[in-house]
Amino acid sequence: MNIVLCHVFMQQWSCQTSKDMETRQPSCSASSVSYVIESNDERKRPDENACTKDGSLDRHGKPATKGRTGGWRCAMFILVNQGLATLAFAAVEVNLVLFSKSVLRHTNAEAADTFSRWMGTVYLFSFMGAFLSDSYLGRYLTCVTFQGLVALSLVTQLFLLKPQGCGKLGQLCEPHSPAEIAIFYVAIYLIALGNGAPEPALAAFGADQFDEEDDEEKQSKNSFYSYFYVALNLGSLVAETVLVYVQNTGNWILGFWICATCAMVAFSLLLCGTFRYRHFKTVGNPISKFCQVIVASMRKINLQVPSDVEGLYEVQRKEDKNNGVRRILHTDGFKFLDRAAIITPQDIFLLTNKGETANPWYLCTITQVEEVKCILRLLPIWLCSILSSVVFVQMLSLFVEQGAAMDTTISNFHIPPASMFAFDIVSTSAFILLYDKLMVPLYVRLTKREPKPPSGLQRIGIGIAIAMVSMIIAGTVEQQRLKYANHNGEETSALSIFWQTPQYVLVGVSEALIYVAQMEFFASQTPDGLKSLGIGLSMYSSAMGSYICSIILAAVMAITSKNGKPGWVPPDLNAGHLDRYFFLLAALAALNLALFVACAKRYNPVSFEKRAEGVEMEARHQASEA
Repeated sequence: MNIVLCHVFMQQWSCQTSKDMETRQPSCSASSVSYVIESNDERKRPDENACTKDGSLDRHGKPATKGRTGGWRCAMFILVNQGLATLAFAAVEVNLVLFSKSVLRHTNAEAADTFSRWMGTVYLFSFMGAFLSDSYLGRYLTCVTFQGLVALSLVTQLFLLKPQGCGKLGQLCEPHSPAEIAIFYVAIYLIALGNGAPEPALAAFGADQFDEEDDEEKQSKNSFYSYFYVALNLGSLVAETVLVYVQNTGNWILGFWICATCAMVAFSLLLCGTFRYRHFKTVGNPISKFCQVIVASMRKINLQVPSDVEGLYEVQRKEDKNNGVRRILHTDGFKFLDRAAIITPQDIFLLTNKGETANPWYLCTITQVEEVKCILRLLPIWLCSILSSVVFVQMLSLFVEQGAAMDTTISNFHIPPASMFAFDIVSTSAFILLYDKLMVPLYVRLTKREPKPPSGLQRIGIGIAIAMVSMIIAGTVEQQRLKYANHNGEETSALSIFWQTPQYVLVGVSEALIYVAQMEFFASQTPDGLKSLGIGLSMYSSAMGSYICSIILAAVMAITSKNGKPGWVPPDLNAGHLDRYFFLLAALAALNLALFVACAKRYNPVSFEKRAEGVEMEARHQASEA
């Protein structure tokens, strides 16, 4: 929103952007900068026709009004959409290996290779979707464009089930033609595109429905990230229990129809809020902007950086105001990049005498330089988040293998080892739901601080510490499993699989702290036009964590399997030392925690210029309270 124009319009008791758009819907009222005082209880409430103060727009491109757009009404469409879309995706994710083996007749190695390449592609698509969302398509269009691919892709896999009823345990399907195999790969990669690409945009789009310049909506915006992760976990819980059972019994057609239906309902719910969503305009290609800063600073490498900010170039462009993009205040770090904003005599001549606009490949604004600094400052934190993801990868692989070597029976009922994921999902969701209502007030009371919850970096650090403890517990459980296994002389241990519950619960609590805090932190510390990319960074760390985990495991096996030894993680876990591997991961988590604390202490948060409207609003609000 153009701050200067909005200040003038507020004095004229309206907040319209152009006369030709005035007839489409009522303009923002003057109470966008005032509070109505109720005579009975002196409470203050904002007018529902007030403009948002963060620069968000409605579907017509006009300043969004609080009463008609955004808020929890729109956010609920997005949250339910996330839950149903995750359900459809997770059902494919957890059974892709089994589908490849029983339907496509792949070997174990081929099925595992298909899964690993597919999962890596999902995370790559998430980063691509975040880039397109911030640069060109916008968040809403990115979500709508890609989510519709999921249902279509799920249905195409039904044609691979022939003869009817094949794919059950022990019953392979007929060999497929190269064209049918091609259909399978196209389908699963469209599913990867349909889920990976819109996910960071969806999280950022949901947060866009709350005005961060309004105290009440700002609190709701922070809560949205928590509920977004809860929705993701609840969708995974249903997929990994109900749908896993349906598909493991060979009912692939029923499972795919359930997934396709959920995907279509999710897509429909996303469309339901179309007329009420709040939007932000795209800001263009960030990669070219970053390159401009590097090139401009190198061209002025021989110039001396001014001691104060007065010698550097800055301008508030009209499109930035209308996009809700704030200027970033100058910082002293990475001073070599400040050369890109040094104004030379030639720049002054072109800007003043000829009236030309600055060529960004020669002269950049302070804000453009600071955007590059923001990303550079985030890199150490991001690298630490990659190492923390290694623990969560173990839950998807080695925890399951450990559980399969334990006693998985209760009476005559067999417990699938992968179903222990439910403890992780339930603990994650419960912790998130109880965090704001119970744990933060308790934290404030115990620490005797002002009512301010732990910061995002503090929560990430606590989560890393809890992840370290979970690995220690997993190693201790493995020692007991080996003890009982060796005592019985059997491949499986007499130790119950439910001894894994504490490690799953602690990993879930760690997830709740780290992943939610990462989304909030990266979204808040990236420039206004790059929020989807910020959330995409937090998601991309999971993919990198998977690769790091594979490297660590390969290195451990190469070292420990010399001279004919089975190694720490052999096919028969009773012949290995999985406990030592878990303790090694705990040591790496401790090292990661130390590095993270060092990086967090040195981190300099980004400082945005305050919006003029927000400042005036705050001043009037404080005056009315006095």
